[in-house]
Amino acid sequence: MFFLLTAYGMDPFLAGLLGGLPRLVDALSDPIMGYLSDNTNTRWGRRRPYIFIGAILTGLLFILLWQMDENNSQDYNFWYFLIISSVFILANTTFSTPLIGLGYEMTSDYNERTRLMGLANVVGQVAWMVVPWFWVLIADENLFATQAEGVRTLSIMVGVIAIVFGILPAIFCKGIDSSKIENRQEISFKNLVAIFANLFKGMFEVFRHKPFLRLCGATFLVFNGFQIVASFSFFIILFYLFNGDYAAAGTWPAWFSTILAVITAFLVIPLVAWMASKWGKRTAFIISTSISIVGYGLKWWGFNPENPFLMFLPLPLMAFGMGSLFTLMMSMTADICDLDELENGMPRKEGTFGAIYWWTVKLGQALALIVGGAVLSWVGFDGNAATQSAETLTQLRIADIVIPAITAALAILVMWNYDLTEEKAREIKAELEERRGAL
Repeated sequence: MFFLLTAYGMDPFLAGLLGGLPRLVDALSDPIMGYLSDNTNTRWGRRRPYIFIGAILTGLLFILLWQMDENNSQDYNFWYFLIISSVFILANTTFSTPLIGLGYEMTSDYNERTRLMGLANVVGQVAWMVVPWFWVLIADENLFATQAEGVRTLSIMVGVIAIVFGILPAIFCKGIDSSKIENRQEISFKNLVAIFANLFKGMFEVFRHKPFLRLCGATFLVFNGFQIVASFSFFIILFYLFNGDYAAAGTWPAWFSTILAVITAFLVIPLVAWMASKWGKRTAFIISTSISIVGYGLKWWGFNPENPFLMFLPLPLMAFGMGSLFTLMMSMTADICDLDELENGMPRKEGTFGAIYWWTVKLGQALALIVGGAVLSWVGFDGNAATQSAETLTQLRIADIVIPAITAALAILVMWNYDLTEEKAREIKAELEERRGAL
């Protein structure tokens, strides 16, 4: 959204639509891709062929997505970005949905699932350590004549990196022996009616799991409360702390995001994994999310024009929100896949559960990005203005704190009665292995 506003001069509300509308495509395609990967049968397994092809298409389409000319009309760039990003989303779904399913099935151990998802989340944080520096590079006039030129150039580098790293799990990661998965639907054009009938049946079975619905609801609230205000910190640093002076703001916004990611990766995620093994995943989530609410509140004093270093004060507490979310929720989703097999039999539905889980995330993300753009417009933010009014900045700072704090508190209420404990998960695993052997 930031570069759609600053590099291409897009209206804030239209930029929000460009962030949100393609995610609706994503939300529709994810369940279909999840079902296909659950029922696919190849010599390379259920997931890996999709991951390999999807990684290549994702990188190529990401490059194409950002090859816009800032001199085009706003209408032209709006429709170009909307169409290409929708196709890009389909390619990324082909990669990401089977990848998530593969992650769920890589181990059946209750606590190892948390460690595995924690490590995946740590690696994911590396991107958040690197990406904030794109703001610095793109704004450097010694490197690029315009921000749009910087965006076009860096998108090529990102696309190539996405391809190289994206194909690695297709080559090296191993999941369940798919030859032991029974009752799979044959994937072919002649079976389209049966495929869609079974797809909706599987989705209905997924939505019957009350513990899973709690995971989806809590994730929707925490992640999308964060997403609504995701770009606000940069605007507050630039326009509140440094009065719109890009040179004075320098690398401060990049350090803010990078340090948050470093704390999340190397302090919070290992601590959350330890808390989960000590007190259980539900308790670890409630404690972590409560800590993050305190961190959001501290941002009011942390953003201080007299002492910019105070912006780092809330970060160790804020990091517990996102640091715990996907580490714990994805681990708990893997537990629920066992429960589903116990109740509904084969085939196992890691792909479908992963797709539905991320369906709720992405549907919420679509709404969050649209709401975020609407909030910017409501507070009077003008992306083309050199400075912002005091009233606009005050309202922006309040929204930056209140929105994620409220959604986090609601998520705690949703998870309060989550009842799939470690003891129950181990009983389910033992019963499954007695029934069909170890996978």
